Amino acid sequence: MVEHEVSGKPVVLIIDDATSNLAVMSQLLEGEYKVKVAVDGEKGLKIARSGQPPDLILLDILMPGMDGYEVCRRLKADPVSRHIPVLFLTSQGELEDERRGFEAGAVDYIAKPARPLILAARVRTHLALKAAADFLRDKNAFLEQEVTRRTQEVTAIQDVTIMVMASLAETRDNETGNHIIRTQYYVRLLANHLRDNPRFSDYLSERNITMLFKSAPLHDIGKVGIPDSILKKPGKLTSEEFEIMKDHARLGRDAIAHAEQVLGIDVEFLLTAKEIAYGHQEKWDGSGYPLGLAGDAIPISARLMALADVYDALISRRVYKEPMSHEEAMRIIRVGRGQHFDPDMVDAFMVLEGEFRVIAERYVDNDADLARKAKQFE
Repeated sequence: MVEHEVSGKPVVLIIDDATSNLAVMSQLLEGEYKVKVAVDGEKGLKIARSGQPPDLILLDILMPGMDGYEVCRRLKADPVSRHIPVLFLTSQGELEDERRGFEAGAVDYIAKPARPLILAARVRTHLALKAAADFLRDKNAFLEQEVTRRTQEVTAIQDVTIMVMASLAETRDNETGNHIIRTQYYVRLLANHLRDNPRFSDYLSERNITMLFKSAPLHDIGKVGIPDSILKKPGKLTSEEFEIMKDHARLGRDAIAHAEQVLGIDVEFLLTAKEIAYGHQEKWDGSGYPLGLAGDAIPISARLMALADVYDALISRRVYKEPMSHEEAMRIIRVGRGQHFDPDMVDAFMVLEGEFRVIAERYVDNDADLARKAKQFE
């Protein structure tokens, strides 16, 4: 193999077992290009797959061992070399030979003896086409990277915004920040289990489950609009106070809708957040609020959130109550099957109850959180 080191020029690889052909082709091209040569297919493939692959390959067909068709097929099967244009330069001039060459992946087929001006023109043309194709691939790769980067950035902004909004509600409520995290994971756990259930499969796509996970922390955002005298009351609410407390569902939905209006566009995860904020206090038998919806009229997102929220409220310590055991919370949810909760969701919960307990233990409230909350009630 002979290499002519001429920097800044396109690289042309000639693969031919006849040294006389290599010499003639090299002499013809070396003034304008950096020329590399190989006397068989194996050596040619090695050069093509090297750290500095050629820009174009002139390839003979009739060679000992591996013929040109096989060399071309291997070049096109390898991601490293598939974009290198291959021009067959051969004495095989029959129409069937040419057809096989193009089927193998060649961009051109030149019969020997080649006229120097024609060969030079075709090499120049295919190098120009490759340069344009390389430019487009590089540009597309850059654009894909930029889209990925910006998508990740937007996603991060969404996540931070959700957590800031949810934390704002949490600072005024008697629940801890870990309640937000636990309910996120409860909802996703239930949704993933139910996605094969015919009742939910159309809705519970991977994308919608991601939206549920993102939106769940906003379920109680409306509590920022409830007076402290009611929100932080350690005892039982009066009927009048409870009517005011119930309004947090509407306040939450309206706050999220206002955020959409400010943005001027519909945001997918905020649509789910509105459903959850407005509907997670509805009950399967129609005895919930704010609309008294029943059964499948309650959005799936809100039904999932209802079960997750109640379970966590039952097992969590509050400044005004001690936590229930996991077993007692299970009993209450089982009793609520078909009354408070969607029956299929309760059945899923019973299957998953061990994993619910794991989530609760993983994100258990710490003493500092509870002490901070207690001070709000002094």
